[in-house]
Amino acid sequence: MTPAAPRGAGGADAAGGAGEPAAAGAPGAGAVSVAVVGSGSCGPEDERLAEEVGRRLAEAGALVVTGGLGGVMAAASRGAQAAGGTTVGLLPGESRAEANRWLTVAIPTGLGEARNLLVVRAADALVAVGGEYGTLSEIAFALKIGRPVVGLMTWQLRRHGDVEADHGVRRADDPASAVALAISLAGPHLRRDPPARP
Repeated sequence: MTPAAPRGAGGADAAGGAGEPAAAGAPGAGAVSVAVVGSGSCGPEDERLAEEVGRRLAEAGALVVTGGLGGVMAAASRGAQAAGGTTVGLLPGESRAEANRWLTVAIPTGLGEARNLLVVRAADALVAVGGEYGTLSEIAFALKIGRPVVGLMTWQLRRHGDVEADHGVRRADDPASAVALAISLAGPHLRRDPPARP
């Protein structure tokens, strides 16, 4: 007996029929993957911003990746789910029980805060909303490996001796511009799966 093919958002098969490539835009088949990062406990403004970011990403057909817990992560997942999107949470612990309820897929990593690197690696771009030191680590990982970062009310980086802020984090004034910028910057970073062998 062979396992069923994974299903994408809306119930469509993520992979095409026998020997057919997956549909364009289906999760895992060239869809843009955007990580939304921020504090696990946040104020109402960050929550509102994150929820709108998640919703707009889903409406644009992007896969939303988070750390799977509360705060900004839950708000972004909730917004994406409300728009019919697919959400993936990479959890720090070993149990899916810690996941927020708006995840399509919850993956326990058992890695603690080290899972922040996995969140970044799973994405083509990153949107940081508010955030604490964990968010700062995700921003740093993303910049280190060349993933574009869009900041919405988040950390501003400055190198020692520099007067101006580092331009690695692209600033956005609102969720609409954050999503548009993240998706446009993600394009060159899309990871392509190698073609299936016959």
